[in-house]
Amino acid sequence: MKLSTRSRYGTRMMIDMAQRYGQGAIHIGGISERLNVSVKYLEQLIIPLKKAGYIKSVRGPKGGHMLSRPPGKISVGEIVEVLEGGICLADCVENPEACEKAGACLTRGLWKEATRAVREELHSTSLGEMVKTGQKLFSEM
Repeated sequence: MKLSTRSRYGTRMMIDMAQRYGQGAIHIGGISERLNVSVKYLEQLIIPLKKAGYIKSVRGPKGGHMLSRPPGKISVGEIVEVLEGGICLADCVENPEACEKAGACLTRGLWKEATRAVREELHSTSLGEMVKTGQKLFSEM
């Protein structure tokens, strides 16, 4: 399994916002510069995250975007679920009808367990934890 650039860049963008949580709205241009990702691409990522209620936008001269909840209340798994349309290693894991061999498949159980483990890990890690981990790593350098 490989996460798409949508999930990887979207998570990085959300961590950038988490690092600045409580400082008001953040300009997308600043995020773009810090992450070296185009404004246009980040705007595409903001749309589904805003629709799902993880980002709110502020209009006007001091406008921009910010997290709608504290960083400790948003999991990486939630972000990935929104940007990937779910977390599932094989179609048959959630929809056995997707494969005619699902009932007798020897690997389906493995895919189900691996999917569960990935979901658990991503959902047990919050943006707040990612920020703290990053701060600790940089302070040790």
